[in-house]
Amino acid sequence: MTQNEYLELGLINTLLIDRLTTPGAYLMAQDGNDVLLPGPYLTDEMKEGSLVDVFLYTDSEDRLVATVLTPVAKLDEFAFFECIDVAPFGAFMNWGLSKDLLVPNMFQKEPIKLGDKRFLKVVYDEKTHRLVGTEKTTSFFEKKVKGLKPHQEIRILIISKTPLGFKCIVEDKYEGLIYHNEIFENINIGDEKKAFIKTIRKDGNIDLSLRKAGSKKNTNSADKVLVLIQESGGSMPYNYKSDADLIKNIFGLSKKDFKRALTSLQNADKITVKNTGIYLNG
Repeated sequence: MTQNEYLELGLINTLLIDRLTTPGAYLMAQDGNDVLLPGPYLTDEMKEGSLVDVFLYTDSEDRLVATVLTPVAKLDEFAFFECIDVAPFGAFMNWGLSKDLLVPNMFQKEPIKLGDKRFLKVVYDEKTHRLVGTEKTTSFFEKKVKGLKPHQEIRILIISKTPLGFKCIVEDKYEGLIYHNEIFENINIGDEKKAFIKTIRKDGNIDLSLRKAGSKKNTNSADKVLVLIQESGGSMPYNYKSDADLIKNIFGLSKKDFKRALTSLQNADKITVKNTGIYLNG
């Protein structure tokens, strides 16, 4: 470990234990500034002269303080938070620390209520010199996409549902969208998934797909249908005429892929399709 040059609010700092006192341990950066790690966080392994990793934030009196606890998200990171209290000036979210994260009213898209779960970014508020949460995250996404290209596999986090589809964070940097007509499986806000880039638009937004272009959909779809029939005891009450939305919810497939899967399985003599449903052969 290398000792921090200076104290960094909202981040993990590696600091030197300068002295142990009744309130706790005073931790020092290379520039000589120090911060208190309260006594309840001390362990027997913490000795004067040793280095320790801590997260720095401000307490209820706006004093810089250290903790060995890990927050839900650090400075400039995104995460889902749950509201545990509401005040006239904002909402308090569970941050995983002894102090909750405030989301001022001006940083909320819609009023946050007790128990709500919201997708937030932890930012530094220049006016109050505090760490706060904000729902207004669009301006924080990078607009110049670097190092990514169409068809590339990437990591995404589903953050919200819109009339067009599901908004995502791509590789913790960019904004992406999976259109509703491209989704053939159950997804939920908060899901972390692998996806594939379809198009990188001029505005920096990225169109995404959960399936790789040119993948063998029919084989994968047929396997999925066959497994579900087997798990259902050898029959299911669906056929070529079943409703598209029902097929999507049950099988996670488009109507087109479902019909192709049925034809593939029938040609392989694995199933029989009747007006009353699908039946395993043998």
